[in-house]
Parts: sequence; structure tokens; C-alpha cells
Amino acid sequence: MRQLALLLTCVLVTGFCFGQARPKADQWIELFNGKDLTDWAVKITGHPLNDNYGNTFRVQDGKMTVNYDQYKAFDEQYGHIFYKKRPFSAYLLVVEYRFVGNQVAGGPGWATRNSGAMLHGQAPETMGLQQDFPMSLEMQLLGGDGQRERHTANLCTPGTNVVYQGKLFTPHCVDSRSKTYHSDQWVHAEALVLADSLVHHIVEGDTVLTYSKPQLGGGNVQGHDPALKKDGQPLREGYISLQSESHPVEFRRVAVFDLAPYMNKPAELAAVLRRLRTRK
Repeated sequence: MRQLALLLTCVLVTGFCFGQARPKADQWIELFNGKDLTDWAVKITGHPLNDNYGNTFRVQDGKMTVNYDQYKAFDEQYGHIFYKKRPFSAYLLVVEYRFVGNQVAGGPGWATRNSGAMLHGQAPETMGLQQDFPMSLEMQLLGGDGQRERHTANLCTPGTNVVYQGKLFTPHCVDSRSKTYHSDQWVHAEALVLADSLVHHIVEGDTVLTYSKPQLGGGNVQGHDPALKKDGQPLREGYISLQSESHPVEFRRVAVFDLAPYMNKPAELAAVLRRLRTRK
């Protein structure tokens, strides 16, 4: 464990800048198969599990899309689509996304060109009928409005806390230092998650945010079962989900490199992380 602690300290100090090219294909788990939503579960606020209200989540032209063409108004019907086959503990998540079209009527102003990848989330079947967000770590994905600076791969914390810059971080969100990505361009974002120790957010090869010790706590989640929110409990694993927050968005890749087999093998973990860091 001392070796692992030293490795994680090195990661924190030096940072990791990941490129977009892929190691061997069989080392990746493609969560989205490009064809259908077979391995995914949908939970939308006010609707039971797997009621994909308004056909919000669908596959079009090989992309997972978030749509509101069958909504009359948003009405705070926040949604999440979960990869349901298994939770993950240590991994590199890759998402390639872009915002398209216009926000649906009734969507809040802050949710314009807003989505997210939820990390270490609670199981979808444990969410309450009226629950708005899963208890999780949100890598918040934001698109620019063509005028203002608007960072992406920020952190929001529904029902969670983290340690940030050496202190327990209890506010809801913190901005990354990413660039702003305007219009409908594709953006490549990654999250390096090492169980309950360390998390990096990475955008287009640049490490834009780092925090550690994810745990249950704080507020900013409604409609949940209080018995499941044991404040201070470390978050060692959880489910990955993607958001619907009132603005159409497309995902053309959602993939994971599973690092769990290496977590008790510091030398092997270091080698894998070096390979991921330097892939061309």
C-alpha cells in the first residue's frame, strides 16, 4: 500500500495528459456499442426506472443522443442513462460529445448546453421516483454560447464531497481550467478514477481538474432515500451514467479502460498509466 500511495502522490504532482489515440482495442470496454441501448438503463425524474419518457435517449446515426422533440416542456424532468451491466471502481472513462440544437422550453438557464458524465454513482434501481440526480461525482460537460468563457469537465457533487486543494470541498460545483468549446464541435473528455483515492478530469489531452477522497455527503440531491446517504462513507466504486438536462446532446463514444486489476499491483499500475499517458 505504501508503494501505491507513492505512485498516487507522483500522479498528483506530475499530472497526466492523455491523448486521443487508443491502445489495443481489446483493452477497452466500449460501453456504447454504436447500435442500441441494450446495456443501459434509463431513470428520469418522476418516471419509473426504464420509462424512457419522450424517447429522450435514443440511437441515431451511430450516436447516443439526448432529445426533447416529444416534450411540450422540460418540467424539471432530469434524466440519466446508466451503463447497467456493472459498477466500476478504478478506470479511465472516455466520452466524446457535442451539443446540438436548442434547449427545450422550460429548461433552466444554467442548463443551456449542459450535460454530464456521472462517476461512482448509486445503482439506478436505488433512485427514488422523484429523485433528480444520482448520488455521484459529476464531470460536468458545458458548451460555450459563442461569447463568454465557459469551462467544461467541471466538478459537481450531488450527495457527495471530495478533497480539493487539500481541504474537504463542500460547495456544489468547482470550475476546471479547461478551454471553452463553442458551437457544435466534438469534444474529447476523460476521467481517470482510482477508486476512493484520486480523480483527474482531462479535456483534449489536458488535465484540467484534480481532486481526491470522494465520499458521500453534502446536499444538492433531492428525492433520494436518506438511508443510502451515509455521509463520510468513501466512494470506492459506482455506476457510470450520462445526463439529460434540457439541452440536446450527442455522444459518439463512451468507453472505459478498467484499471481495477492493477490497483493492488503498483508497478503494473504505473506501467499501464504510463502507457495511457504516452499513447499517440
